[in-house]
Order: sequence, then structure tokens, then C-alpha cells
Amino acid sequence: MIRAPKESIWSAWTDPDKLAQWWIPAPLTLRVDALELRPGGAFSTMMSEDGETFTPHVDAVFLLVEDNSRLVFTNAVNSTWHPVSPDPVSMTTEIILGDHPDGTDYQAVVRHGSPEQRARHEELGFFDGWGTVTEQLAQSVE
Repeated sequence: MIRAPKESIWSAWTDPDKLAQWWIPAPLTLRVDALELRPGGAFSTMMSEDGETFTPHVDAVFLLVEDNSRLVFTNAVNSTWHPVSPDPVSMTTEIILGDHPDGTDYQAVVRHGSPEQRARHEELGFFDGWGTVTEQLAQSVE
């Protein structure tokens, strides 16, 4: 649960300037290169440790966009609509915003192509990373 209205969280996900502020663990820097909010739209971000040299972070497409309630994207197809096997893992992510008496019920569901990919992502710190950015999201909207 995040103590903010759904509209604030939606804006944090869908405004490139706001997304860049929280969607990578600090102190890394995020640059949003594409955020086309429609099914089939490109979603591309780059990350940097020094704020000058950027490397790929996410290269994906949106599968579903439901205003103020749901975003679904996958990196199994890149932002130019080519099938890929991204490093380190392929995944489909669903962000779900629901009503809660104290703000918003926030869910991030990530699906992997195989148990091996899920285990690999977990080894790389997936849960800690997503936990960190969720805390950063909450701090940015509360």
C-alpha cells in the first residue's frame, strides 16, 4: 500500500521526468528514451553510474495501458518490435493500482519465461531492487 492517490502513482509511472527520479536504485541515474503509453508503444530506459555514460536498462513494449489502474510491459520484444532474449532475463511486468482506504493498493507482478530465469533474476537481487524502487516511488508521491 502506498499512501497516495492512484493518479499520483500513475503520473509517477507515466511522466518521463517523474519516472527518471525513482525507477532505478539510487544513486544510479535513469534516462527515459521512450515512454509511448499505448499497446505496442516503446518503453526504453538507460542507466548510469556517473551521470554521463549510459548503458541499457529496459528495452520493452507496452502490452496493456489502462489509465490510472494498470500497465503491462515485456522485454521479450524490444522497443522496435523485434523478438529478443534480453540479458539477464526476459520478463513481463504488470503494475496494478487498486483502491485502498489509506491510498493505493500497489502491486508489481513480474512473470519470467522459466523457473531458471526467475532464479537467475533472484540471484541478481531482483527482490531487493524492486523493493528499493517501490520505496523510492512511495517517497516521491507521499
